[in-house]
Amino acid sequence: MARSDTRYREAFNDILAYCGTLEIDSALPSENALCQQAGVSRTVIRRCLGKLEELGVIRWEGREKRILRRPCEEDSIAIPPANGSSEDLEKRFLDWILRFDVPANTPLSVAELSRSFNVPQHELKEFLASLSRFGLVARRKQGGWMLLGFTRAFAIELSDFRSVLELNAIANVVDAPIDHPVWAQLADLRGKHMSLKERIDTDFHAFSKLDEAFHEVINSVVRNRFVVEFQKVISLVFHYHYMWDKTHEMDRNAAAIDEHLTIIDALEARDKDAAMEAARRHLRTSKSTLLSSLRHHDLG
Repeated sequence: MARSDTRYREAFNDILAYCGTLEIDSALPSENALCQQAGVSRTVIRRCLGKLEELGVIRWEGREKRILRRPCEEDSIAIPPANGSSEDLEKRFLDWILRFDVPANTPLSVAELSRSFNVPQHELKEFLASLSRFGLVARRKQGGWMLLGFTRAFAIELSDFRSVLELNAIANVVDAPIDHPVWAQLADLRGKHMSLKERIDTDFHAFSKLDEAFHEVINSVVRNRFVVEFQKVISLVFHYHYMWDKTHEMDRNAAAIDEHLTIIDALEARDKDAAMEAARRHLRTSKSTLLSSLRHHDLG
């Protein structure tokens, strides 16, 4: 469905619902007021009014628009699912936040974001509600949403929480049975790390994806719905921070490869103490690098 048609359908349903709150023979507000309410252009609003008149919901004569009857469910227009999945929306939205396109404490316009991400407003509202538990957005007292932003305090809290989750995952990997898929995945990751290590002078930029895959495998051993939800945000934050600060990028990525390999060695040896210590060292490095990246953007 074209984006313009999606906006029209959403706006029509919004105005229709608003009509349902008015008494029979009540006057609708001006077209400009309706534009602000639905977050669309005057052209779209006039199209909505024409449809409402066609359905007999309103009488429209010049600037006067009055309610003739209460809307019913059959009057609304169906909105097909958006092309992108909710996971795709999450990645695009977090990408937008983590690239610092907007400062912290910025009010968010659901109407504008709906157009930007090409998703229905109701879907975006549900997404913001789900994202609020991570502390990146919050409801405003006067209504709407506020972007709290990616700050140094958020980075520290996220890093500390990541350590709790990943150290628990490391302990679970050590205790995993010999036929668990994680062992084959770790062997595959070892090969990819060794290969990138040999090409580090030219392909060091490829590490961020490998880092994401490494931590995903480690955390996959833990079957916990709450861990899975938070890992989405954690993974994206620590994936993107490799892009923020290019200072000594090759050296940092080379060192991180060695830290990953040390963890893999300890895990395959079933040496829990060594694995935990190697993981703690790597997590401390990751936290330090993240905070350095924020300072690079004057955020830390």
